Amino acid sequence: MLADTGPVDVFLGGGRILDIAPTGVLAARGEVLDADGAWLIPGLWDHHVHAIQWALLEDRIDLRPAGSAQEAAALMGAAVPRDGRLVGVGFRDGLWPDRPSLEVLDAATGSIPTYLISADVHTVWLNSAALFREGVRSDGSGMLREEDAFEISRRLNAVEPTEGDRLVDLAARRAAARGVVGIVDLDMTWNHDAWARRAAAGFDATHVSYGIYPQHLQHAIDLGLRTGDVVEGSLNGLVRTGPLKVITDGSLGTRTAACSHAYPDDPANRGVLTVDHGALVELMTRATGAGIHSAIHAIGDVANSSALDAFAATGAVGAIEHAQLVSAADIPRFARLGVGASVQPEHAIDDRDMTDTTWAAQTAQPYPLRALAEAGTNLLFGSDAPVSPLDPWAGIAAAVYRTRDGREPWRADQALDASTALAASTRGGSRHGARIEPGAPADLALVERDPLAASELELRGMAVGATLLAGRITHRA
Repeated sequence: MLADTGPVDVFLGGGRILDIAPTGVLAARGEVLDADGAWLIPGLWDHHVHAIQWALLEDRIDLRPAGSAQEAAALMGAAVPRDGRLVGVGFRDGLWPDRPSLEVLDAATGSIPTYLISADVHTVWLNSAALFREGVRSDGSGMLREEDAFEISRRLNAVEPTEGDRLVDLAARRAAARGVVGIVDLDMTWNHDAWARRAAAGFDATHVSYGIYPQHLQHAIDLGLRTGDVVEGSLNGLVRTGPLKVITDGSLGTRTAACSHAYPDDPANRGVLTVDHGALVELMTRATGAGIHSAIHAIGDVANSSALDAFAATGAVGAIEHAQLVSAADIPRFARLGVGASVQPEHAIDDRDMTDTTWAAQTAQPYPLRALAEAGTNLLFGSDAPVSPLDPWAGIAAAVYRTRDGREPWRADQALDASTALAASTRGGSRHGARIEPGAPADLALVERDPLAASELELRGMAVGATLLAGRITHRA
């Protein structure tokens, strides 16, 4: 962000910042965008998005208000079906007083195929009609977890490409209205073809880096794809190949994150490593040899240790996604290995009550943002949309103030300063944040107030007057 040295004029050309001078010193040429005293900041990035699931949110039933299985089932039963089925998103059953069951869901929804996707996307609750339609079986709860749940989500996300692309474009333009100039799309599908199609159709709302999953790694290698490669037909190189994404454990909400201590009331459950260390090393070695970076999902402390060990063994470049529970011994290893921490600050606020109960017995550090930053780790902020809304200002507010809705700050010792949080929300992250200087890309946003001095509510409600992508206006209030 530009220092507060008084009003300045910023001159752009060729997609870059050409010059910065006190207002009125240099004559203006070409189009003039009058910022009227607004603050100029680097354009913001969301480093973890599931683009199609995020884009489909508006067509799905919001289950966040549900405080029990009965309430969630009732919300579904009262909704109007789309395409002959009901799809809801965002339920959090970890603290519900009752347990999901087929009986409860069937009673509310009858013969309409009904799907409830958890907030963390690691669980899907189906009624009997949906189980029959999908040809799958479940226990008496109707709950599917981990890969079984991911497969159901993939089926639900398989909308007609033209419509899906339209929705993704609209969602990306809404993100631009929040100052976003780039996203990392980690949809659980073969993303190359989808983004090549969108690029060919003229997608120009944001930068995009897309992920590759293990089942598609060999195909990507055969095509010669490398991290950072521009997708053919992409306008000004906006769409590029991203990292290999590997999901190595579950989640807190589903009680499957791989942890060193058992979950309450279930001494046999310490979560699950869904990819063992040997298999992870093999995947990362192949990717690294082909010039593909790694993005390794690890939530529990055991999973984080395994992922760091794999980075050490392979010399891979990349980040750990989530890093929600990290042992004290592992925190300095991120920086020593050059591994980024791609984290979602709003998850800490969403999960505070569940963390204090479900992870009460854990000895590792939950959501250790300041500890990681002080150890020299490069933090990369994201939303994991649709898990949290794609709004970088919410993430910055959560990181700095560790609260929402007037509650006392949660684990305030892990709060970050605003400068670090803002840098973590740019392309390079907290250690390599984007700068406003001659020669830098003209990926910029104009905001109503100084984000380094804003209150929690001011950050969450930050008005964005304009967003520029390589000097081109993608949003103007």
